[in-house]
Amino acid sequence: MSIQCQNVSKSFGDFHALQDVTVEIDSGQLTAVLGPSGGGKSTLLRIIAGLETADSGTVLIEGQDVTHVLARDRGIGFVFQHYAAFTHMTVWENVAFGLKIQKTPKEKIRGRVNDLLNLVHLDGLAKRYPSELSGGQRQRMALARALAVEPGLLLLDEPFGALDVKVRQELRDWLRRLHDEVHTTTIFVTHDQEEAMEIADQIIVINAGRVEQAGTPDTLYDRPANQFVMGFLGPVTQLGDRMVRPHDIRVSTQPEAGAQEAVVDRLTSLGFETRIVARPTNNGSPVTVQLTRNQINELNLQVGSRVYLSTYPTAQQVSMPA
Repeated sequence: MSIQCQNVSKSFGDFHALQDVTVEIDSGQLTAVLGPSGGGKSTLLRIIAGLETADSGTVLIEGQDVTHVLARDRGIGFVFQHYAAFTHMTVWENVAFGLKIQKTPKEKIRGRVNDLLNLVHLDGLAKRYPSELSGGQRQRMALARALAVEPGLLLLDEPFGALDVKVRQELRDWLRRLHDEVHTTTIFVTHDQEEAMEIADQIIVINAGRVEQAGTPDTLYDRPANQFVMGFLGPVTQLGDRMVRPHDIRVSTQPEAGAQEAVVDRLTSLGFETRIVARPTNNGSPVTVQLTRNQINELNLQVGSRVYLSTYPTAQQVSMPA
């Protein structure tokens, strides 16, 4: 199921949540809508879902204008951060609920629910109640319930936001595998850059109600459209008048043409890598550099060491505003 939003705008009083947003999502694609809090991510998702109505613009699903079609008639599955399960129903009954509402034959319900519980690895927990599940298990149940009615489009609004880091990692790995099996067009909202980079086919970066850039994770990381995108998709630092990634800075202990002279202020060990903060001798902004422990040892760096900083030829850089 393909999605197109054309020149969509939405305001809440004086607050402009979306401003002339145009995006396109191909059928079967897993797309992340990424951006800071209040940037317009969830508003865009809710307009696609039919839970909000755009002030202007058009929403197309499979080429059909659904701008004013009710949410229940769009064939969409939803999973939200705080999933409201039916606490008095078992896992099996929760997943079956939508099929029963559709008056699906009992035999088909039984087969569909059992298949889905197996798919999300909850087949051994079918008789448990939501209160007896972990947070990660409840979210897998939520996904199974959303998929039960065979939606053409699955919308996830920060589905893992309330979970701890380890469970989030496990679930996003699982979501990618699940998507590769069912191929349902999926849009998920997140403010977690690593989450988006790791599992999405396409990322749409939204900030202050506008689309900053859309493309594959590699495109956005390697060829950011502007300073905001570069800064939001991974660590950055400032070297002279350029924004550059810390791992793209070359460190030498000998003067080199064009290199920025600096003094090491701090060394922080982060397992296999070490983060350096160096203070330019021309009173420029402190520079963060990312090196391996082997590089630190080879250069014999310590606090107070004089270094010369430059960028590798392949480094991605964005000029800072004057």
